[in-house]
Amino acid sequence: METSSIYTGKVFEMARQQFEIVADHLDIPDHERTRILMPKRALAVSCPIHRDDGSVVVYQGYRVQHHLTLGPTKGGTRFASSVDVGEVAALAVWMSWKCALAGLPYGGAKGGIAVDPRALSRRELEALSRRYMQEMIPFVGPHTDVMAPDMGTNEQVMAWFMDTYSMYQGRTVSEVVTGKPVGTGGTAGRREATGRGVAYLVGRAAETIGLRVSGSTAIIQGFGNVGSVAALTLEAAGAKIIGVSDHSAAYFDKNGLNVSALDAHVAKTGSLAGYSTESLFDAESLLVQPCDILIPAAVERVVTKKNASDLKCRILAEGANGPTTPEADAILRERPEIFVIPDILCNAGGVIVSYFEWVQGLQQLFWDEDEVNDRLNRTLERSFQAVSRIAKQRSLSTRDAALSIGVEVVRNAKATRGLFP
Repeated sequence: METSSIYTGKVFEMARQQFEIVADHLDIPDHERTRILMPKRALAVSCPIHRDDGSVVVYQGYRVQHHLTLGPTKGGTRFASSVDVGEVAALAVWMSWKCALAGLPYGGAKGGIAVDPRALSRRELEALSRRYMQEMIPFVGPHTDVMAPDMGTNEQVMAWFMDTYSMYQGRTVSEVVTGKPVGTGGTAGRREATGRGVAYLVGRAAETIGLRVSGSTAIIQGFGNVGSVAALTLEAAGAKIIGVSDHSAAYFDKNGLNVSALDAHVAKTGSLAGYSTESLFDAESLLVQPCDILIPAAVERVVTKKNASDLKCRILAEGANGPTTPEADAILRERPEIFVIPDILCNAGGVIVSYFEWVQGLQQLFWDEDEVNDRLNRTLERSFQAVSRIAKQRSLSTRDAALSIGVEVVRNAKATRGLFP
């Protein structure tokens, strides 16, 4: 299958390899594959801002929309130094399979700016956020492409996005983004949704393999929005969190860490660094420590062929996007003692509740947090059961089963609509 040369890099190659494996399982002809995999549209924009010292700096921004066959595209916007068009395209492709698996009327999208947001002042961050949205206005909208937060962005950035778009429309358009503060049209439970979804699915996987969450041990790589909420939720269910890490530090204590204290420290300082000296640990070695539940909730490509054989967990719950390389997948397929909750299922809670927020914004009818959580769990349950059923029926890994469902939904929709003109 030929692919465009603009989509390069290890992350996009991962997405392509995963698709090819599933396309082989589904017997998709070669002439159909490029249309299903390759993004519909990719945007690259320059975002100049005045820095606080008076200088002008230009940042590179991107937005990739994978397909609009089922409805508007949907996806986060990340601010990170590593952002490039290949990474953004891969994340958009994964979002398409994720939305299709969850039964949401979206195609996948993703955006980002190559910047370290921690190096910006609040004023600079606002200026960059608003400039990025200004450049995106011709290509986004409530029925075209709906943005959401991701790594390096948050509720405040979404509020700036929404306000910028609304100023150009001459009216408030709260539904153009999701993940906003509740006071400006957001939905209760959105910030916690991805982490809560991870914890819910860990519970379902534990039931499947006969593991009690209460009394189990967990290690979480990444203590941001997803990892911290998953840790707090699992701890509340009786699990012992024995290891955590972020970009700044890693901690391990087989007797259990104080998750609430860790969360409070991060809220105050912005990272795990400086929390403790007694339980400091090597971040790379953390992933291979014995535990019941391992949750990579940080970045892509951390479970590799070098460490996949050394994992000592019973459940691998992928809170991050693309944490497991295809080479590691091949090893895990030969390790049935590890139950893998693949990323497009495991971290779908965020986009599911983003969909709820979008619907509420369109209708101007809002739900309370209990209703949001109930709908979230029911949607995740349907997806979990579908993946389990397909994996059993077709003798597939859970990842290949999840991807098969997502790819089939998109493929069938494209076939039904036909090719225009």
